[in-house]
Amino acid sequence: MSNLNTPYFLIKENDLESNINGIKKALKKYWNNYKISYSCKTNSLPWILSYLKNNMLDIEVVSDTEFLLARKIGFPYERIVFNGPCKGKEIFYEAIINGSIVNIDSTNEVEWLKELDELISKKIEIGIRVNFNLERDCPGETGYFESGSRFGFSYENGNLFQSISTINALKNIKIKGLHLHTTTKTRSIKAYTSICNYAIKISEKLDYILSYIDIGGGFFGGVPGKVTFDEYFKSISETLKSHFQPENTMLIVEPGSALIGSTMEFITEVMDVKDTYAKRIVIINGSRNDIDPFFMKKSYFFKIKVEENRKNLPQQLICGCSCLDNDRLIELIDYKELQKGDVLIFDKVGAYTMALSPLFIEYFPDVYVKYKDGEIKKVRQKWGINEFLQKNKY
Repeated sequence: MSNLNTPYFLIKENDLESNINGIKKALKKYWNNYKISYSCKTNSLPWILSYLKNNMLDIEVVSDTEFLLARKIGFPYERIVFNGPCKGKEIFYEAIINGSIVNIDSTNEVEWLKELDELISKKIEIGIRVNFNLERDCPGETGYFESGSRFGFSYENGNLFQSISTINALKNIKIKGLHLHTTTKTRSIKAYTSICNYAIKISEKLDYILSYIDIGGGFFGGVPGKVTFDEYFKSISETLKSHFQPENTMLIVEPGSALIGSTMEFITEVMDVKDTYAKRIVIINGSRNDIDPFFMKKSYFFKIKVEENRKNLPQQLICGCSCLDNDRLIELIDYKELQKGDVLIFDKVGAYTMALSPLFIEYFPDVYVKYKDGEIKKVRQKWGINEFLQKNKY
């Protein structure tokens, strides 16, 4: 890889295939009626979407734009799960009529379903997103203790059942699925147990069997020492089977970072080293924007290629190439002196990085794939000014 120009992302097919096989194996073992719908927003690189499609994974989208991207990549309608709070009416109808799984998330969509019901004659099943108080069971898990989740129809205040009753009163459209995805801080098994228990509580108040339970994503994947797919789905299965049966109710999961997060590296190079009154500053040609666009991480998985015979320095502050003074990534303590040309590799940076990196100062870098046979191919070329200027007038 020494002949590749830094900075660049590297996708490792071996790791991606391992994650795919791992989640398939666990689901088949514990709930062999499932749909794995990859969360498009986590990393929407076209190569990734195409690879997952070819490996028989479905896709979960949360906007009209993502829906159209999934269709352009080649996902059939029936392999798309359409979520999100701000769908457009036209695409909403297109998805429903053509067999996508659609989970409603707004009062607009209830009104649209009333209108659609008058225009169709075939029977259609849809799902509804549930807003519920996970904090009550798992304190501190969501980060929104006072205001609660902003998504879905409220279980606690009765709005969920009111909306279900309104839709089930229509001639041709029925609620047959529940979507219960909730972002959690710790990705704990306990949180998924709570989600499953809410699905049971809701189902017990319905007089029919639900076609599917969609528990969303948020799982760990490919990270040593963390909860495994097997542990997740063993617990989820044990909870759900107290009320649901796999032969009657499909389990939908929407992994994003669990599939792609651990499979990518970001390779950078030292461009300059200088001393200030306070620190030794090491400048690399990548940015915190590339691997930590929320600027929230306190540590990174990384390794440095440096000659063994160099002296150690007390402190070295590794900074990114942008003109943001907080573009600071790592402080090395008592580490070998870094010099221009040394390579830094940031690992496990596949999730919510490329999709959120801004076009700020520098544009999108090259992306390569390292295939199982060792061959490396470029799957996205670095953006230059021509790509940036496209569709602009000046």
